[in-house]
Amino acid sequence: MARIRDGYPRPQFIRKQWMNLNGEWDFEFDDENLGLGEKWYLPHKEFSQKIQVPFVYQSKLSGIEKRSFHDIVWYKKMVNIPKEWKGQRIVLHFGAVDYTASIWVNGKFVKRHEGGHTPFSIDITDDINEDATTITVRTEDYSKDLSLPRGKQYWKERSEGIFYTGSTGIWQTVWLEPVHKTHLDRVKMVPNIDENEITIRSFINRFSKEKNVKLRTRIMFQGKTIIEDVIDIYNSEETRTIKISGDDHYGYVHLWSPEEPNLYTVHFTLYENDVIIDEVESYFGMRKISVENGKLCLNNRPYFKRMVLDQGYYPEGLLTAPSDCDIKNDVLIAKKLGFNGVRKHQKLEDPRFLYWCDQLGLLVWGEFASARKYSEQYVNRYTKEWLEVIERDFNHPSIVVWVPINESWGVPDIQRNEQQQHHVLSMYHLLKSLDPTRLVVSNDGWEHMATDLCTIHDYHSSYKVLKDRYNNIENIYNFKPHFGGRNIFVREKDKNDQPILVTECGGISFEGSKAEQSGWGYSGAGNEEEFLEMLKDVINPLLNSPYVQGFCYTQLVDVEQETNGLLTYYRKAKVDFNKIKEIIDAPTYDEKHYGTFIT
Repeated sequence: MARIRDGYPRPQFIRKQWMNLNGEWDFEFDDENLGLGEKWYLPHKEFSQKIQVPFVYQSKLSGIEKRSFHDIVWYKKMVNIPKEWKGQRIVLHFGAVDYTASIWVNGKFVKRHEGGHTPFSIDITDDINEDATTITVRTEDYSKDLSLPRGKQYWKERSEGIFYTGSTGIWQTVWLEPVHKTHLDRVKMVPNIDENEITIRSFINRFSKEKNVKLRTRIMFQGKTIIEDVIDIYNSEETRTIKISGDDHYGYVHLWSPEEPNLYTVHFTLYENDVIIDEVESYFGMRKISVENGKLCLNNRPYFKRMVLDQGYYPEGLLTAPSDCDIKNDVLIAKKLGFNGVRKHQKLEDPRFLYWCDQLGLLVWGEFASARKYSEQYVNRYTKEWLEVIERDFNHPSIVVWVPINESWGVPDIQRNEQQQHHVLSMYHLLKSLDPTRLVVSNDGWEHMATDLCTIHDYHSSYKVLKDRYNNIENIYNFKPHFGGRNIFVREKDKNDQPILVTECGGISFEGSKAEQSGWGYSGAGNEEEFLEMLKDVINPLLNSPYVQGFCYTQLVDVEQETNGLLTYYRKAKVDFNKIKEIIDAPTYDEKHYGTFIT
């Protein structure tokens, strides 16, 4: 059975010592909700099944593969804490558990976390045993609750249409880590390419003012030290702005982009009375995303976005990739097809995916799993989890846009309901207040309010229709997107000449010569030649438009019953990659009229 991610699961904050708890756990369904009353969290309670963590019971790789709803499930694992960790604090980490998780250690309750997509940690030092420690997890999902932030997880047991098999329980890596009682909790790194500076906020856990604590920050590029900075720590949070000078005779600062994904390595060393008590390795990219004079810019230059919709599903693991190689391969495939970015659709992706986008050079639009129904409980859940999203992913240079809402999901009456309008506006302003370094799309696809970009979903397949629409600005703004003829903007006053991008298009179903399954798309091709012509008909009008500054093709791979991927669900090519790349990477309107320097 596959064991996922032996690589460190938090790749932007690496410590050398850690223990991977993926693999076999004891497992039990609790359909009658008996576990709490019968104290299943006690160490001696035996479970009847085994499951392979971090794969949900609905997946093949879990070893169970049941698609029926079981909203309450229990996990249990006995672990031996390494003796060499004695004297340190022991922290238990969960990458993600869908949807609520309650944790016991040796029968003692230690933590409850709500939110199916974000990580959480627990200091379990005072609850472990010297010989063996039992970790018990009770997870509760809400399979039929439409106000739950669920993304593409269907509220019926069998997937159909644009919705897929649900996921319940642990679906990202679980691990243990020893730390000193005074340690680096997290860092927040803000690049400023206009001033060639990096601002680093360091957060120190369990800080004691009586101790002589210092933090050394060493920044390197390609193995060469650029700068070292040592400061005395007097508070639990310290901020330093460091000038990044060029490391060669030209004095260049190395910018990050998909074409040149330059990364600076950072070594953080924490000292107490001149003794090393913590070491962490991280990295950052000098990158800027902005809108300048109506142009979407990367590193202060206009940049055309050639994106692909990526839903992050796998036939044997569902939301969980079988291995780190599978994650890396998806990034490489997108680049080989000619794309410079992905819109990660309705899923907060595993940090390992963001790591490979950082390393290999692929822009990411970070989009969270939406609900389908509005309620005050949904707003509470959604806002809380978005706060955790920003904290987890802030330092990744690949992420350039946040997408809080998609196609009015969760706010279906936004056109006339002021409460739902306030929610969308509040999410836009919340994300801008937490992260001024990135752009925010208020409601991707249609019915925008305050927004940095005007994004449109358009699955029309006619070259003539698309050419006429995107060669005329009035036609663009008057276009009524799919599903009910919704307006591009809710209020006229929010339209402010934002850059226009078509962020869902194509969706051409083509099953290839050796179809793995039959399914559907928004249009269909019968053979390879027809597919390539249809792809040109969709992409060329967008490239040749004087108004469109990017597109996102639906989609990278087939997902369950959808066969509109450029590859099959098992990542097999349907069409020669070079033929697709030739279409995706064709010159844009600006390149034809102003030269290739524009990108």
